[in-house]
Amino acid sequence: MSLLAVASPIAPPLAPAPAAPAAAAPDEPPEIAAAREGLRQRVAARLAAPALQAAPAWPALTMVRVDDSAGAFCSVYEPCVALILQGAKRVAFGSDVLHYDPRRYLIASMDLPVLSTVLEASPARPYLALVLRLDLHELAGMMVDARLPAPPAAGAADGRALATGAVTPALLQAFGRLLDLLEQPRDLPVLGPLVQREILYRLLVGEAGARLRQIASVDTQGHQIARAIDALRTRYAEPLRVEALAQSVRMSVSSFHHHFKALTAMSPLQFQKQLRLTEARRLMLAEHLDAATAAYRVGYESASQFSREYARRYGAPPMRDIAGLRQRQGLAA
Repeated sequence: MSLLAVASPIAPPLAPAPAAPAAAAPDEPPEIAAAREGLRQRVAARLAAPALQAAPAWPALTMVRVDDSAGAFCSVYEPCVALILQGAKRVAFGSDVLHYDPRRYLIASMDLPVLSTVLEASPARPYLALVLRLDLHELAGMMVDARLPAPPAAGAADGRALATGAVTPALLQAFGRLLDLLEQPRDLPVLGPLVQREILYRLLVGEAGARLRQIASVDTQGHQIARAIDALRTRYAEPLRVEALAQSVRMSVSSFHHHFKALTAMSPLQFQKQLRLTEARRLMLAEHLDAATAAYRVGYESASQFSREYARRYGAPPMRDIAGLRQRQGLAA
């Protein structure tokens, strides 16, 4: 599971999309508008149909096109930065909701189950975005190389695991250089890592950089929670023992609960439940499992409890929801 929504189709690059450029906001610097428009045109040229397409030569980079704003998609965001070039999006996680658009990028600093909704999209003016997967070990190394201050090892893990920051000309230009290199296969292996490091640096020193530094720095509470989430994602189908999970990251149960919710806006049990429901939905949609089989596969002991919790999250019982998804996405039932 990743940032890519489980029900989204994949399409190959064809011809340029017909969307017109967005007008710059009155108070937006012209260099930002120009840099974004260049990126928008290039992504539109690669994606002439709805797609979530990883760049073959640079798998950490994904280009996204969505043509309508109908419905919310459930997915698990991995550590990444998402840069909208056209359109807008809403992301709900736990009790929180974030909105972002071409003027603000989104950073996910750890794995997090979310409901995301594209707010502005049409075939004539599709939602277009770039998503770059982040490596926390690489971020930690960048902090050392750039001599960036690490957050205190002790103290509250302030802020959520999802945050937005103001887009800057330097960040847009760095993404532009990465797109340039996709068309220069001889240069990409040498220069690609350098450009990606520049993007990481821009993020670390940017508006949302403190959140990344908290998660990437070893021995901070944010890093400890990230380790616990890694364990939860691996063993989400097993019964949750919060005491053992807290002990594994050397935290007391009360401190673990507090910092887990501070970062994710949900309790460990709620987090596990959302992981289970997300994976069950994927299994029913992609592998055509029935609801009871999917429920047991992800760790539920009661199919009726699964159906109740599924309907509460997605607004419909499992098989009705899946039938509706297939109809909307044009997938074979």
